[in-house]
Amino acid sequence: MVVGVGMITFRLHDCHSLKAKRRIVKTIISQIRNNFNASVAEVGANDIHQRAEIGFSLTGNDRQLINSKVDKLFNLAEDLGIAEVIDTEMELISI
Repeated sequence: MVVGVGMITFRLHDCHSLKAKRRIVKTIISQIRNNFNASVAEVGANDIHQRAEIGFSLTGNDRQLINSKVDKLFNLAEDLGIAEVIDTEMELISI
């Protein structure tokens, strides 16, 4: 079994309240869930208006397939255009 784990850090421009941040983060999370059937959640920077950290995980039995899906997930996050991606991290774990 292979587990792909990652985190994406976003900079949210023109976001001046937690309510506005929550709307943007929910949109990003729902897009990732709908396109990749991944487990996704906001995992950090909860009280910072202009920054969001979103973590995700994917599981499967083929290392190359999970690696490809993680790369496509990063590309989707960048292509959404809702927020600027400032950092990405990923790790593949074989169990």
